[in-house]
Amino acid sequence: MTGRTPSTRSDDRARPDVAVVGAGPIGLAIAWRCAARGLRVVVHDPAPGSGASAVAAGMLSPVAEAYFGERELTGLLVESAARWPAFAAELTEATGADLGYRTEGTLMVGLTGDDLAEARRLWAYQQRLGLPVTPLRPSELRDREPALATRVRGGALAPTDHQVDPRKLVPALRTAAERAGAVLVPAPVRRLGELDAAVTVVAAGCGAAALAGLPVRPVKGQVLRLRAPGGVAPGFRHVIRGYADGEQVYLVPRDSGEVVVGATVEERRDTDVSAGAVLRLLRAAVELLPELAEYDLVETVAGLRPGTPDNAPILGPLPGRPDVLAATGHHRHGIVLTPVTADLIADLVSTGEPDPLLAPFRPDRFAGVGPAVGGTDSTMKGDRWN
Repeated sequence: MTGRTPSTRSDDRARPDVAVVGAGPIGLAIAWRCAARGLRVVVHDPAPGSGASAVAAGMLSPVAEAYFGERELTGLLVESAARWPAFAAELTEATGADLGYRTEGTLMVGLTGDDLAEARRLWAYQQRLGLPVTPLRPSELRDREPALATRVRGGALAPTDHQVDPRKLVPALRTAAERAGAVLVPAPVRRLGELDAAVTVVAAGCGAAALAGLPVRPVKGQVLRLRAPGGVAPGFRHVIRGYADGEQVYLVPRDSGEVVVGATVEERRDTDVSAGAVLRLLRAAVELLPELAEYDLVETVAGLRPGTPDNAPILGPLPGRPDVLAATGHHRHGIVLTPVTADLIADLVSTGEPDPLLAPFRPDRFAGVGPAVGGTDSTMKGDRWN
């Protein structure tokens, strides 16, 4: 593809330079970056911000989310997390919005001896990658978070794993994109052939399978939201990611008094909330932080992450379609990967030159693989929702 410059000819003024399909954080951030470069941008979405980001907890966790066999993905997570402070500051300056961006870090904990052994195996791998993981004794954990259960056997600190509130982030990105000149069209796109733009960016999450033939499948996640009594701040400051009797859970405190508890990982495409999932998540949460038993349960919700065969995003031009770029399949990493995805795709649109960071995530790595479909019966447990 060739780089795009702002349209100047009179017969080009009605035709957008860029059509973005999807107004979640990824699509809106790309629209903002492209519009800021002077490109004509139209964003298509009948319900902006109603997808996975409406359910996501907003953890920016390149360290805690570094899993075995995902080395290239971990590198992209680290790169994007490093961009978040400047990205958040720029977005706040452009909109005046509070993003709920917090930098206390993340505590990773194990409740029992078996839990701690499982956690230490992962921490050792993360340390071998050179990631900042500091093991802590139980007393050191409770010095940082006195509300932790006395049963907690040990843990570690990931100081660079931060958080943001997606329910504040998405409106801010929409405001920034529109102020930069992007136009939002609140209507669905059923076929890419409906669009008339020099470049089309598919940032439609799970919808990318039907639109672009990409192997993106829905991965269900159930999440709870609690609130501290009296509307005060929660009794802990760090994001806590823990193993409790074999159940993985995360706890994300907000200044408003909210605590996000999650999340299941299920190969399903429905968004029903099950009693069993609520029970498992609450039991694990209270085992780690007993005071949560006194908090109000204010929301139970489920959403669909856009998963891929290798858990990594799909970024770049479709095979044989240099005018159609994918920016989807972010699975549990959509929020943390928002800055780097927006920068890489906007640079590709405007210059026509792919950044080397894109190479491991190109759509053509799945040559011969059709759209993935979600199952209906299998259920996995885990804390993989960001």
